[in-house]
Amino acid sequence: MPLSWNEIKSRAIAFSKEWEFEESEKSEAQSFWNDFFQVFGISRKRIATFEKSVNKLGNKKGSIDLLWKGNILVEHKSRGKSLDKAFEQAKDYFPGLKEHELPRYILVSDFAQFRLYDLETDQTHEFLLKDFVNYVHLFDFIAGYEQRTYKDEDPVNIHAAELMGKLHDRLREIGYTGHDLEVYLVRLLFCLFADDTGIFEKGIFEEYLDVHTKEDGSDLAMHLGHIFHVLNTPPEKRLKNLDESLGQFPYVNGKLFEEQLAPAAFDRKMREMLLEACGFNWGKISPAIFGSMFQAAMDQQTRRNLGAHYTSEKNIQKVIKPLFLDELHEKFKKAKGSPTALKRLHDELGELHFLDPACGCGNFLIISYRELRDLELLILKELYKKEEGFIDIRLFLKVDVDQFGGIEYDEFPARVAEVAMWLIDHQMNIKVSNEFGQYFVRLPLKKAARIVNGNALRIDWEEVIPKEKLNYILGNPPFVGKSFQDSQQKKDMKSVFDSVKGAGVLDYVTAWYIKAAQIIQETNISCSFVSTNSISQGEQVSILWREMYETYNIKIYFAHRTFNWTNEAKSNAAVHCVIIGFGTKDIGKKRIFDYININSEPTEIIVKNINPYLAGGNDLVISSRRTGISPRPAIMYGSMPNDRGNLILTESEKDSFLQQEPEAEKWIKPYTGSEEFINGYSRYCFWLVNISPKELKNLPRVYERVQKVKSIRSESTRKATQKLAEFPTLFGEIRQPKSDYLLLPRVSSERRKYIPIGYGISRLVIANDQVSTIPNATIYDFGILTSEMHMTWVKYTCGRLKSDYRYSNTIVYNNFPFPQDVTEKQKQTVEKAAQLVLDTRDKYPDSSLADLYDPLTMPPDLMKAHQKLDKAVDLCYRPQAFTSELNRIEFLFNEYEKLITPLLQSTK
Repeated sequence: MPLSWNEIKSRAIAFSKEWEFEESEKSEAQSFWNDFFQVFGISRKRIATFEKSVNKLGNKKGSIDLLWKGNILVEHKSRGKSLDKAFEQAKDYFPGLKEHELPRYILVSDFAQFRLYDLETDQTHEFLLKDFVNYVHLFDFIAGYEQRTYKDEDPVNIHAAELMGKLHDRLREIGYTGHDLEVYLVRLLFCLFADDTGIFEKGIFEEYLDVHTKEDGSDLAMHLGHIFHVLNTPPEKRLKNLDESLGQFPYVNGKLFEEQLAPAAFDRKMREMLLEACGFNWGKISPAIFGSMFQAAMDQQTRRNLGAHYTSEKNIQKVIKPLFLDELHEKFKKAKGSPTALKRLHDELGELHFLDPACGCGNFLIISYRELRDLELLILKELYKKEEGFIDIRLFLKVDVDQFGGIEYDEFPARVAEVAMWLIDHQMNIKVSNEFGQYFVRLPLKKAARIVNGNALRIDWEEVIPKEKLNYILGNPPFVGKSFQDSQQKKDMKSVFDSVKGAGVLDYVTAWYIKAAQIIQETNISCSFVSTNSISQGEQVSILWREMYETYNIKIYFAHRTFNWTNEAKSNAAVHCVIIGFGTKDIGKKRIFDYININSEPTEIIVKNINPYLAGGNDLVISSRRTGISPRPAIMYGSMPNDRGNLILTESEKDSFLQQEPEAEKWIKPYTGSEEFINGYSRYCFWLVNISPKELKNLPRVYERVQKVKSIRSESTRKATQKLAEFPTLFGEIRQPKSDYLLLPRVSSERRKYIPIGYGISRLVIANDQVSTIPNATIYDFGILTSEMHMTWVKYTCGRLKSDYRYSNTIVYNNFPFPQDVTEKQKQTVEKAAQLVLDTRDKYPDSSLADLYDPLTMPPDLMKAHQKLDKAVDLCYRPQAFTSELNRIEFLFNEYEKLITPLLQSTK
């Protein structure tokens, strides 16, 4: 166990005095450096090598004076020699070292003067031997006190995960698989971490494997079994004649080493892998990040992009800060200066309990625990740092890992989460030790986070933490849209939503909302989940949030509106997410975190209430309607062929067909949908409405296609489709306008500022079911629907196909609040601006609408025409300018409520 800082400083003073007047030369170097390491209570012989031979630059032979692999390289010279040259000589050794052997520090010395280079931070410290005690803290990594900072995508974490992945592959290849393999690897992870961070005496695990096992690896599994057994045995129950090298391992407990596993087997290569892993500095590992990477490393495919397999801390902070951390820090600020208030807050920290019901490898729990411990340390420093004399700070710690619980479907990440919580606990204990100058380790492990391996949607969450104790529920449940849910997940959804009408369209993540809402009834528990943004858009809103409001009386406390949930890893696909915090008690101050764009930093806005579209305003859900709330022309879907392509032709197919059967030309019509209309290419269809039997029989190639349509529909398993086989000449659903019409693509890229809408489309152009049509629409209607006001409504109420807009007639159009009480002058201004948009499009006949509305290629004059139209439409709603998208949507929701309220009253 590491020495206290007071003891280290006393030894540093004695070391300086003993060697200050010695004319130390290189011949006495071993004695000097042995004594130097003893200042920190460490045996130099165990961890560092003298005179290590390496190949220098240019393939020249060299000898490093002293090397502690992965930590420090020492180059010493006789008194008075140049330390600059010593530093250059030290760097020349690097090409001869393996990656895991490369040191973080270089120390050069002439035995009287010392210079320490930190190669990670690029800092240099120089001091004399007599002043060593004032600089001894620079060597905290030797004592096991090192404070570390962790980066989201640190190569250290990736390399460590890759090492474990290779070992995992080899064990699986020899037939060591399943539960035993997973637990075995987690035990090795603990030992590797413990060996470098002071849980074990520094380096004893690596030394034991290196010294006591055969080079061919044949007895390695046996020795690991001995170590695991000792780690699970209290000192008083160990054999009296236990080998001293095994006896130095501490009693760990915590049930980590309790289970009897089937014996593994190792060979020479596997032993080398494990020793390579031992040589790596596991003290640099972040438990919050490594867990997910460790899990990913077990799969060779995901291992290729390990950086993608973790939740960045920055995103975790977006969940925990507004959920609980900001409030606790605010309490701390107010309590400073008042010991009574600080102690009250400290007691509160020790009573808080957290549950992540989809915890994975524990990222959210780990960061939450670390932040709670950091706050506890601030409180302890305020209360006790200035007190004289010795304070056993261990007696004052209140926050512990057993305040945290999780549920995880897969066993391996569940076990990793348990261990990772112990590891972060140890790191926080080191941090406390650094502040108060005394070292402690919580061994044997008496408390543990309660991580349950099971299906969170099938088990009672109170089995993990009773609701009477629970304060916060948080996490990042699996998203899984309806189309991607497997049979088990669909059964889970049915068990949670039971009789909720329409729940089949919901994302899998929504089940966690309902489970959380159920457990927090009649409590003060607050919840926060990361979710796909689809649960705050389109049809899912009315289904999920109507249930949340009406059955469970939920209030939204805070929300991060749509942003990219991603990290900096290459090839990492971004997901458009929201974060929603909620509970059953209403609170006064609600917070919206708004993003100018999905990759920007959020701006916080305080509002009185947050609706399920994550905008300020009353709690409302927009339901599907068959008619519009505004007196505008009716909208309808296009016609659906239901023909498996037999009634559809490309332009080349049409030309080829007519060469062989020119009489069919009168029955071929232009045919369009979202793809064709936006991308500017032509397709055609056989429109056989009112064709006589004789005419059809005189067209044998058309007749052949009709036969195929009949056959396809007859063979369908759907009765409705089978019935359509009786009408094989017709589209499955016919909704073709009888007049020219406005065309609105039902699917359009979210990258576009405006959906490209068509106006004045000929009634002879057959619209398919991928577009909506508005017969008898005016150019004023086109202007309103092409405006930024309508686009804002679309963004919030529209469903998504992947990330693209999927326009809904019944939810988006029929609920859109068109401007009321518009003057004739305002209407004419809109019409004029709308015509300018159409005229500007016509200036680019060689460009498709996809090109014209691409953010990178949109012509400036078209953009200006749209901006002019936007301004004209805005003035139809109100004279004041709209300052932001959020400002617009809040206004539109208010207008919607004004229009819908009398309709609802008349319905009642």
